[in-house]
Amino acid sequence: MAKIKITLPDGKEKEFAKGVTAFEVAESIGQRLAKDALAAKINDKLVDLSFKINEDSKIKILTFNDGEGMDIFRHSTAHLLAHAVTDLFPDAKPTIGPAVDEGFYYDFDISHNFTPEDIGKIEKRMQEIVDKDYKVERLELSEKEAEKIFRDNKYKIELIDDFNEPTSAYEQGSFIDLCRGPHLPNTGKIKAFKIMKIAGAYWRGDVKNKQLQRVYGISFPEKKQLQDYLKLLEEAEKRDHRKIGKQLELFSLHEEGPGFTFFHPKGMTIINILRDFSRKVHSKNGYEEIQTPLILNKRLWEQSGHWEHFRENMYFTKVEQQDFAIKPMNCPGAILVFNEKLHSYRELPKRLLEFGMDHRHELSGVLSGLFRVRAFTQDDSHIFITPQQLEGELIKVIDLTDYFYKIFGFTYTVELSTRPEKFMGRVEEWEKAESALKNALEKKKLPYKINTGEGAFYGPKIDFHIRDCLGRTWQCATVQVDFQMPQKFNVKYVAEDSKKYTPIIIHRTIYGSIERFLGILIEHYAGRFPLWLAPIQVRILTVADRFTDYAEKIKEELEKNELRVELDARTESVGYKVREAQAQKIPLIITVGEKEEKTKTLAVRTLDNKVYFGVKLNDLIKNINENIMEKNERIEF
Repeated sequence: MAKIKITLPDGKEKEFAKGVTAFEVAESIGQRLAKDALAAKINDKLVDLSFKINEDSKIKILTFNDGEGMDIFRHSTAHLLAHAVTDLFPDAKPTIGPAVDEGFYYDFDISHNFTPEDIGKIEKRMQEIVDKDYKVERLELSEKEAEKIFRDNKYKIELIDDFNEPTSAYEQGSFIDLCRGPHLPNTGKIKAFKIMKIAGAYWRGDVKNKQLQRVYGISFPEKKQLQDYLKLLEEAEKRDHRKIGKQLELFSLHEEGPGFTFFHPKGMTIINILRDFSRKVHSKNGYEEIQTPLILNKRLWEQSGHWEHFRENMYFTKVEQQDFAIKPMNCPGAILVFNEKLHSYRELPKRLLEFGMDHRHELSGVLSGLFRVRAFTQDDSHIFITPQQLEGELIKVIDLTDYFYKIFGFTYTVELSTRPEKFMGRVEEWEKAESALKNALEKKKLPYKINTGEGAFYGPKIDFHIRDCLGRTWQCATVQVDFQMPQKFNVKYVAEDSKKYTPIIIHRTIYGSIERFLGILIEHYAGRFPLWLAPIQVRILTVADRFTDYAEKIKEELEKNELRVELDARTESVGYKVREAQAQKIPLIITVGEKEEKTKTLAVRTLDNKVYFGVKLNDLIKNINENIMEKNERIEF
């Protein structure tokens, strides 16, 4: 029998009989892996476990713990959902059912409007299909065969036309769905699932098309994972930044400006603290701050490539009969600033920082508090460097990003996104940029995931995904290497040999969108901001009116030390005023009464409800200043 060599996930080669399946390879590695296996990756191609390997190959067995494995698991659950819906509602026409960040969904064209009672029926039918443990089989179809099977579903017929390869479908029991795959080998692997919500959606996201009903769901290989997830959602609901933002009077959202945030004084206090902190750190690291206009001529966006690659996400206006665009990105403006004079190589790296407000068109259905908006501020930096400086500067950017995230208590993971199908420039330039990013990450000993083909149109990038206290991840910082835009704008510097050369630009953010970063912080801290970030750091409460003068003196001394202080001298009970201050999540609550006035001390209550009596004002100020300087999350005496 003919033999082939397969490189296993640990890098070792092993001989197998030609035609061995991916599942049999998994079994040879270990029974636990075979049990957890969902699909496989053969030479970077995703395949079913039943796939037969007929040549020397490299294999990776995918489980739920792999991002791709999770997507396959949840896409298979979307098929399970469609199977159940079409069993219960035979006139329902399934359209598409992808895995998404929050689970999966399936869109249906159906005359019946799904009700809460229907959700229970659908979940029950899904469980019956799981219990029957149907084998899931791949069908290779000709275009004619596919059109015959799906002749009663115009959506599937339209999708068949989009296939750029032999058409395939997957069959489980009586249900067949058009799909490229891969899929789970059997329905019994889906042990835990839940329908989360029902919404409206347009076919292909186009409002001109028919509105469909979208059913969202979540799924896991084990029931405990689902239970843990639902508990996480419950906790996340308590931390919803939109609710806390309203409660703490940080920001508001209005129908008069959908997707545009209205920041209140306390919200602006935090925004300004974030900006000031960023300014100080960047200044110490050789960055210079600039500001560029919100509206720029169409010619600039054509020159940059945004007009061709990003136009559908932009807003436009006319000025004296000429076309202008509201900027979606800050890079062209930064380049115009750099190009104002010819720089020497001795001036590079030239690090330009801008808190640039950008506008991008987002569909109203995806707007979500501060997380998805139409106007946002980026802590954008554009670093102009020589080719020789690229790797060293990338390491400095990584170090700076790491410093920021440690201040806020975030851990993070890193992803490297490589050249997409539609890209600007030469392949060799992309390879140099990707190599520099890889080398910088490896020198910093940072593990990273590669997202093949997910780079920006003008350059590869690394993205930082921070992890909050609930274990959720958020993509914030991005670092992009750009050989293309300097060429498009004829950017030059004078080198040591007195000749002119084109620099490379590193595009870089750390907060990303400051508005979105604030939303993440609100949920991460549940509104209980550390002292240095809190919009009101101290609230002074009087026990009675006669102690107001003493309270005023305390307030004055604290304000002299640039602390943000409020005085509550209302004739309410102390208990009521304490509860109100705690609801506002004030880090330090000072109570002054007869004892405090006589001894010239304070009673100080912290956010964790510890009360310290007999605190001297000078000691309090010293303690606060040390806490702010070190940016500790909590204060203790």
